[in-house]
Amino acid sequence: MTVQALQGETIARLPRQTETTTPPRVVALPTPDLPKRRLAGAMAWLARNLLPPLLVVVLLLAVWEATFSSPGSSLPPPSTVWAESYDLIIDPFFVFGSQDIGLGWRVLVSLERVAYGFGLAAIVGVLIGAVIGQSVWMMRGLDPLFQVLRTVPPLAWLPISLAAFMDSRPSAIFVIFITAIWPVIINTAAGVRNIPQDYRNVARVLRLNQIEFFFKIMVPSAAPYIFSGLRIGVGLSWLAIVAAEMLTGGVGIGFFIWDAWNSSRLTDIIVALVYIGLVGFVLDKLVGLLGYVVTRGAPAN
Repeated sequence: MTVQALQGETIARLPRQTETTTPPRVVALPTPDLPKRRLAGAMAWLARNLLPPLLVVVLLLAVWEATFSSPGSSLPPPSTVWAESYDLIIDPFFVFGSQDIGLGWRVLVSLERVAYGFGLAAIVGVLIGAVIGQSVWMMRGLDPLFQVLRTVPPLAWLPISLAAFMDSRPSAIFVIFITAIWPVIINTAAGVRNIPQDYRNVARVLRLNQIEFFFKIMVPSAAPYIFSGLRIGVGLSWLAIVAAEMLTGGVGIGFFIWDAWNSSRLTDIIVALVYIGLVGFVLDKLVGLLGYVVTRGAPAN
């Protein structure tokens, strides 16, 4: 028998599949529960970022309460602060008169002055730092001067600004400007000095003019340095306005602290300090977030 015949006989003996064969079953895989996963991720983030500082705050409040709760203590405990300054804590935007307003309104007045002074310092500081950073001789000649001027306390500039402007509002804005501009200049100049030479070579090959080089090469490359200076500057601006308002008056948060001290309202001063700290923290985080967006997550120097 030939090989072909044997193969044909073997195939003939195999069972034939009928048309009624059961089709394969499709098993549906369980879909992930996205809402639960997102909730679990949010809870994990809260536990990692909010729980530790909350525990520290509770511990500090407990120590504070235990330390100054005895009669005759020099400072009021948290329970006394809550009882005597309840209105300032619960309702920061009340208005009972031209000077009797909540701390929220006072903070907004101070923030307006900070916006003018710090905004001007940011613009002028970045431009001056960009020019100085491109010249080694200018950097060597002006850097010692900047290092000296940046150590001058904000209140030391106030008499000069009052003599120059004859008004408390522009004087306070000038104090903010002159206090915040130095870290912006110094960090911007350092960032420009650290631009890679390859970037400069590319600018020469593409024949970019100074304006194109500034926006397309210089600012993106020096952005981490620039925003490091801006974060320092915004913190100094907030410190400067509080100090300046103590002497220039008005309705800002700084004048409120000075007025509360003259009226022996220590609890109001403590609440105002909490407001100042929280606002300064938010300002720093906002500038840091803006820097993160602009630099696309590049590490700040």
